[in-house]
Amino acid sequence: MRVEPVTPVGVVEHVVTRVLAQASDRPVRVLVDGHPSTRPEELADALAEPLRAAGRPVARVRVRDFLRPASLRLERGRRDPDALLEEWIDVGGLNREVLTGVVARGRWLPTLRDPVTDRATRAAYVDAAPGTVVVLDGSLALGRGLDVDVVVHLALRPATETRNTPLDDAWTLAAYGRYRREVQPERQADVVVRVDHPDRPALVLRG
Repeated sequence: MRVEPVTPVGVVEHVVTRVLAQASDRPVRVLVDGHPSTRPEELADALAEPLRAAGRPVARVRVRDFLRPASLRLERGRRDPDALLEEWIDVGGLNREVLTGVVARGRWLPTLRDPVTDRATRAAYVDAAPGTVVVLDGSLALGRGLDVDVVVHLALRPATETRNTPLDDAWTLAAYGRYRREVQPERQADVVVRVDHPDRPALVLRG
């Protein structure tokens, strides 16, 4: 294993190259995972334009729009780190309506539930053009059984994670600690990017 400094643009190019290496006649499902302070949504957004420029339709989806109802995910309270790790994401719904559905039925659902109002969004299904790339971003999303093909993990040292977590969200650190120990996202991911210094990322290369 070696660590190679790269620019933020270089990270995008590396991931796009990895995605384009997949078969172009079927959908490709990409997950960008990371602590909220790593802003996985920004990398996911940045992938869309170069993928489209390469001729691949893009379906941009967010884990936060596929959370379980508040009555279920907050059953143990609003600040339970184990529930945050194990129960917040509607894995079944995300697979059924997006990740598996785009392959099996050729369509995908942009959103399922508004994370603020906790109401169904009633979004309409979108037909998936051949070769669609689903780009999904989220946190604590590995090891949950999401049906994805390429996983990008934005990695932080524990000290950086703690420093970047607002005081009101300090209760979440226990969930991220368990995630690091039990799920080991840096081992599971296809692409690992260390982002302790966001302006100076580094790719972790195996072999």
